[in-house]
Amino acid sequence: MTKAILARKVGMTRVFDEQGRAVAVTVLQAGPCYVSQVKSMETDGYNSIQLGFGEKKEHRVNRPLRGHFQRAGIKPCRFLREFKVDDPSAYQVGQELNAGIFSPGDMVDVSAITRGKGYAGSIKRLGFHRGPESHGSNYHRGPGSLGSITANRVFKGRLLPGRMGGKRRTVQNLSVVHADGDKNILLVKGSIPGPRGGLVEVKQSVKK
Repeated sequence: MTKAILARKVGMTRVFDEQGRAVAVTVLQAGPCYVSQVKSMETDGYNSIQLGFGEKKEHRVNRPLRGHFQRAGIKPCRFLREFKVDDPSAYQVGQELNAGIFSPGDMVDVSAITRGKGYAGSIKRLGFHRGPESHGSNYHRGPGSLGSITANRVFKGRLLPGRMGGKRRTVQNLSVVHADGDKNILLVKGSIPGPRGGLVEVKQSVKK
């Protein structure tokens, strides 16, 4: 991948294309991001860049990170993420990246942490069917049989109630509808994981 940026999820809206059709889009505040480190095959064994996004007060940054930002010549950033690139020589430490690196029609993969929904039962979390609704069944929303009787244990991988959401998910092959490098606005067709205000990683699509 050769294009990548960090963003915040602002929300969803709709725009109209040239044919007058309504298109649902997710609004992202993409950048500005700053290149805090460049890694190459010769020095690190792989090619990648490290991007910083968001502001953070200097007194809230520990001393190792403070020195890391000072060497890069950038202000302390709240988030640091690393992205693999084909040609690290195209980037310089301290370089600023914004939404202008993308253009309408580009296909991107978007990664984020899904909205956490707490502890949930098997019906809500996994889509299980419920039991009979009559009063005499005495079984309505339970998880069902747990497997073998003779094994005297629950086998690994059994689908059961538990924590729902709060996991990293990636949506592939989303189309960029609009990119504004001056206002750091990126409009991506469709929905993406995570709540409003959450951190989002936008990368050039791998499976075009």
